[in-house]
Amino acid sequence: MAIDSDQTPVTLRWAVFLLRGQAVAVGLIAAWLVVADFTATTTDLVSALMVTAFAIGAAIALWALGSALLRRRAGARAPAIVLQLMLLPIGWFMIQGGLGWLGVPLIALGLGVTWLLVSPPTTRALGFE
Repeated sequence: MAIDSDQTPVTLRWAVFLLRGQAVAVGLIAAWLVVADFTATTTDLVSALMVTAFAIGAAIALWALGSALLRRRAGARAPAIVLQLMLLPIGWFMIQGGLGWLGVPLIALGLGVTWLLVSPPTTRALGFE
């Protein structure tokens, strides 16, 4: 029996799974924002649309980076890490604002996915070694 040496490592598969999960979560938030944009009685329309567009863009970026990493595109790792590290200040400010139940998991998620992306098996699979 031959062993497939080209198999995607579990660390990379988990990173892709978590990135796509984040994309779905942000996509659901974006959908809620679209509904809120259309149903709000008073709003700063330009600001509301900018926040909605940012959420849609973030969801698309997370999904695209996950897909690129699954195809072992080494150039997708750095932007994915940047997006994960952006969760750290977001989580910190949530903790400061009394939402520790949400901030702590966001920080853990950001650090966890970053670790998965820089782990030795992922690094080898993306051709950095």
